[in-house]
Amino acid sequence: MLSLCAGQMHRVFVLMLCLSAEAEDFDWSKNDRGSFYYGTFPTGFSWGAGSSAYQTEGAWDKDGKGLSIWDVFSQKKGKVFLNDTGDSSCESYYKAKDDVSLMTELHLTHYLFSISWPRVIPTGIKSDYVNEKGIKYYDSLIDQLLENKITPIVTLYHWDLPQVLQDKYGGWQNITMVKYFNDFASLCFERFGNRVKHWITFNNPWSVAVEGYETGEHAPGLKLRGTGAYRAAHNIIKAHAKVWHTYDNQWRNKQNGVVGISLSGDWGEPVDITNQKDIEAAERYVQFYMGWFATPIFHGDYPQIMKDYIGRKSSQQGLATSRLPTFSAQEKSYIKGTCDFLGVEHFTTRYITQKTSLSGRTNTYFTDRDLVELVDPRWPDPGSEWLYSVPWGFRRLLNFIKTQYGNPMIYITGNGVSEKVTCTELCDDWRIQYYRGYINEMLKAIRDGVKVKGYTAWSLLDKFEWDEGYSERFGLYYVDFRNKNKPRYPKASVQYYKHIIGSNGFPNQREVENWRRKAMDTCTTSNELLAAEEQRSTAANVLRLIYDPLTSHMEMVTEIVVPTVFTLCILIIAVFLMFLLGRRN
Repeated sequence: MLSLCAGQMHRVFVLMLCLSAEAEDFDWSKNDRGSFYYGTFPTGFSWGAGSSAYQTEGAWDKDGKGLSIWDVFSQKKGKVFLNDTGDSSCESYYKAKDDVSLMTELHLTHYLFSISWPRVIPTGIKSDYVNEKGIKYYDSLIDQLLENKITPIVTLYHWDLPQVLQDKYGGWQNITMVKYFNDFASLCFERFGNRVKHWITFNNPWSVAVEGYETGEHAPGLKLRGTGAYRAAHNIIKAHAKVWHTYDNQWRNKQNGVVGISLSGDWGEPVDITNQKDIEAAERYVQFYMGWFATPIFHGDYPQIMKDYIGRKSSQQGLATSRLPTFSAQEKSYIKGTCDFLGVEHFTTRYITQKTSLSGRTNTYFTDRDLVELVDPRWPDPGSEWLYSVPWGFRRLLNFIKTQYGNPMIYITGNGVSEKVTCTELCDDWRIQYYRGYINEMLKAIRDGVKVKGYTAWSLLDKFEWDEGYSERFGLYYVDFRNKNKPRYPKASVQYYKHIIGSNGFPNQREVENWRRKAMDTCTTSNELLAAEEQRSTAANVLRLIYDPLTSHMEMVTEIVVPTVFTLCILIIAVFLMFLLGRRN
């Protein structure tokens, strides 16, 4: 079934999407999934890598930082794989200078990172307290980037809500978050906006809403099935619009920056192109994912498909109103157009088929969609259960955005591949192949007329991967988390990505093929260095196993035995003196 004629599928999918005349720029019927295009990106195209505060900074309770929902969530047993936490992670709070050196080594032109809300405003409420030590950290990082000619692209919210706001108001379930988030954003504009010109309000709000308030897999870990995700998303969209208007009204003329949002979206294609229901299911997949947030921001309201399906399911449950909240006419007008650029996170693709969920007393976000996700067993699978390498889906998603949302300016804010390996491997050929394919599909999309202005490899470093802990690694640079100094080692993909940046694309076949060979050669040396370090670390651990009991014994002698003997000596002397005095009397 998956080997259906690609051309026929594409023609039907064009009808499914109701694409505008602009879609003629991208010939779906003649697209060859296996082709490779040799060429370069437009002059001035920006190349970068990304990270987020909680995943990399560590220093979770240092220098006045407040608790975030991820600090609390990850410290609860059983919430994260192997009970890992981001308490120390990459220690980037202390190693910013080292990390900027890695960026200069890669010749990056931008770095995407997030500001930790509770590090800057510990309680999340600006009127309570602003932590100047947190401000100083980000001031220093921004200055270091600019000194090295690296453009900072700053995310205001990458999932680390101050815990106080969750405890007092229920987090993103509460409309009050709009005001507090706007106050935080305004503080960032005031303190950093003279140097930061690219702002992202939210990173992947889909995960915030669904995994935080629907499934409970992520912080704050709530399972408000069928309502929690929709309510959280509703308030996030309003908060995004509020911040955009605040910047537009108060800061844009002074600072000349831009404000966007970063939305994650997998691509979905119908399994059976002879089945109209599968075609419609594939559209629902994309609309319930990226369209959920993009459509209100670009067009003023939720996708009609979402309103129809959730409304009907709600009615079948006997509810008087839809579980999907509604925007007032004034809110629709206020939200529409609040996007100077669209950040796009994309990692993988699914085949989609129709599935009719039985109407029950409880419906969830997932059953509301009436679909099933499938994968082709031939797709490369590096080990992470959700991430398969399917480069051709990237070009389709970008063309979908172009036609659905008026060809906005796009920055790719996250694209990369993780791996699950039991042993250290710096020769990451699978990541090289992933970047080669996905970046090339992005280049094809630019030829189609999509306005992509920059690309962010995800991620610069191996880091804390949310509920997966440290079991998955996305980094271009390997981080040795067992070593307290958290040293970084370049993987082969560093050299490959560096060649792409240096050539601004793929100049010719011979040169591109040489890149891979050179990258794999260089990683052998890095592997040897890391292996030597691991041997030293193992030896140190063995010595520690021997030494620690001795240390514990010495501590016991020092803290217990010595004081006890000293006290007994004093008592014996006192008794002896009393005996002598008694004899004299």
